[in-house]
Amino acid sequence: TDDDMFSDVFCENSKKLINVHLFALAAKYYSLSGLSVSTPLEDILEALRGDSQGPTGIKTEEFMNNKKSHEVQVMADLVDKIASYCGIKQVIDIGSGKGYLSSFLSMQYNLKVYGIDSSITNTNGALERSRKLKKHWRAYQTRGRTNLKNQRLEKANERPVESEIKCKAVDEKPLNNDSSLRSLDQVPIQDSVPSCGLTEIVVPETSKLTEVALVAQTQSEDSKLSEEVLATLDVLPVDAVEVFSSSQRNCGELCEEEKAQRRMASLKAKAKKSSESNLYFPLTSCITAETELSDIITDLEDCVMVGLHTCGNLAANTLRIFTAKPEIKAVCSVGCCYHLLSEQFENQEACPEEVWGFPMCQYLKDKGWCCGRNARMSACLALERVAVGQMLPTESLFYRAVLQVIIEEIYGVTKSDQHVGKTFSKSSSFVDYARKSLKKLELDDSKLPDSCIMDYYEKYKDRMNELEAFNMLKVVLAPCIEALILLDRLCYLKEQDNIAWSGLVKLFDPVKSPRCYAVIALKK
Repeated sequence: TDDDMFSDVFCENSKKLINVHLFALAAKYYSLSGLSVSTPLEDILEALRGDSQGPTGIKTEEFMNNKKSHEVQVMADLVDKIASYCGIKQVIDIGSGKGYLSSFLSMQYNLKVYGIDSSITNTNGALERSRKLKKHWRAYQTRGRTNLKNQRLEKANERPVESEIKCKAVDEKPLNNDSSLRSLDQVPIQDSVPSCGLTEIVVPETSKLTEVALVAQTQSEDSKLSEEVLATLDVLPVDAVEVFSSSQRNCGELCEEEKAQRRMASLKAKAKKSSESNLYFPLTSCITAETELSDIITDLEDCVMVGLHTCGNLAANTLRIFTAKPEIKAVCSVGCCYHLLSEQFENQEACPEEVWGFPMCQYLKDKGWCCGRNARMSACLALERVAVGQMLPTESLFYRAVLQVIIEEIYGVTKSDQHVGKTFSKSSSFVDYARKSLKKLELDDSKLPDSCIMDYYEKYKDRMNELEAFNMLKVVLAPCIEALILLDRLCYLKEQDNIAWSGLVKLFDPVKSPRCYAVIALKK
């Protein structure tokens, strides 16, 4: 049995760790990857009848860091496929922050997204970021169109003259990503001529051939342009797209220009009618398990609920809302900040009616299971990052540990609601760190001389290696604790009668984004 396999990790009497190698093997065995309980992303994409397309459209790296860009593009692609599979167009993004995911879902995938966050600052930031993305999208479309025309002309001038060109219909696709641009660049000129009812045109003279090719090519580009504009207008609000000028065309066909303007006006009118379905709405509200979404979203309809790194209890409450509301047909939730979870059995004096973050499933509730804050803090550590050389900040952890001793021995404080925060990076020495931290904790540091502070530092500095070893053991154990928390959420979904399928899916590269597992479920 598993218990027999790892029975020699700890001393039976003292309960101390005696076999570090076996401890590491046991930790790996009980991780999500070791237990093989997660569903590969490729499998769920195939089940949803779609393949991962990778990053397309907006260059998100210009508005997000690499980590956020990776997360948004991968998760948005999956959410779009879930929405398509369920036949719905509305998405609710819980804990949407500054709207990275919400904006991308709305602009790239033409989904109607409500982003709900408890911070008005985040909501305002989301509006500003959405404005920048729309501006970028418009600029990208204009730049892509200009580059395409220039490349077409260059290719036409450089291409050897052929004696025949056959009229073929071009497969028109909106220019909304780099791959589309590259694929269109590779289409031969003869493939760019729209169908004109003629099977063959013989042009013996070089000048005439070039002229015909360029005119036909320009007409094709006009047709493609209409498709581009339609795609862009379908994605963005009507006021986010500028009418482009065709003044660069050097062929003097005024009637064609007038037709293009009329087509543009028609497209804008059509887009204006449907623009309401393509907007992103940032909202400010604190979400709990009892939240009535219909009070926040007046036009609530069948939708997908998503959450990208929802903090603490919000991830658990997202799943509770999903199971309780019939309008929510699917959920895709990636949680984080396990240390902020509330635990039912951690504080026995707590109110029994409270909705807890852990445990969720009935099995662990019946067992009275408790992780404790230290274990939940460990679950937030990133094993994969440490494995590739991104070591833990040992010195700052050492500073914090010595400070804890000072606070307990000098001030008699064992618990506090105050936080030290990122004081280490702003400190020039341990003495400076200690004094800044004591002020943050609202403790009087005037009775504590520098020499006393340094005495504590000198007393423990030789044990820094022990602290580092201890923290490495915590890192090794982290995936096990995270597995317990995520499996609790999965089991909660498995206990519900209205769920057709549920699973854990590894969405992200854990080095880029350590909290990489999504809880996904679809209702019957």
